[in-house]
Amino acid sequence: MTLFRTVLLTSGLVLALSSGAADTQAAERAPGKMMTLQMPARPDPARVTLDPKTTALMVLDYVEDICNSQASCKGQMLPAMTPFMERVRKAGLTVAYGTRAQNMTKLLKEVAPAPGDIKIVNTAQDRFYGTDLDKALKAKGIKTLIMVGWKISGSVTYTSVGAMAHDYTVVIPMDTTSAGSDYETTIGFYNVLNSGNANLANQPLKPNAVTLTRTDMVTFQ
Repeated sequence: MTLFRTVLLTSGLVLALSSGAADTQAAERAPGKMMTLQMPARPDPARVTLDPKTTALMVLDYVEDICNSQASCKGQMLPAMTPFMERVRKAGLTVAYGTRAQNMTKLLKEVAPAPGDIKIVNTAQDRFYGTDLDKALKAKGIKTLIMVGWKISGSVTYTSVGAMAHDYTVVIPMDTTSAGSDYETTIGFYNVLNSGNANLANQPLKPNAVTLTRTDMVTFQ
């Protein structure tokens, strides 16, 4: 009898604990429960030295409608891109633009195309998809792409993956791209480092991978 009662008590304890655990799990799954996420630190940018003859600048969606509605575009991206574009032009890099047809005439004047620049009208976020971008870049002997524009968690991510799939090394200046929030922007930087030929250590100019840098850390030589 004692043994039987002990078994019953033990079984009851197990059931009670199981019920409590189930209630806790249900509460954790309950809709509307808030979770606090800590913002990760952004990756440290790396210094890079690039050959102007084999490097191209790829400009994505620096257009009026987007930049007029996104504070980080006008407040951060454009102030970084304007002097950087001057350095790019002075160094003689190939410059390519990719945006949708309706936006091609709405590129911001500070970074607008010059005669002879490559222009790609895209229908997908990856500017290589269904376009002649790879053919145009290969014809000029391009091996490295500097990628700038809106947004790091969208077109910049997808086009960088497309670039790596076509055997390019990608460089992204962190001050020339952004997203809708600081959190989305930071996660976007980690995503590009972890995509394709992953480069989580941000090794400078790892072949067929993404390197994160900053405009003042880019040298043309």
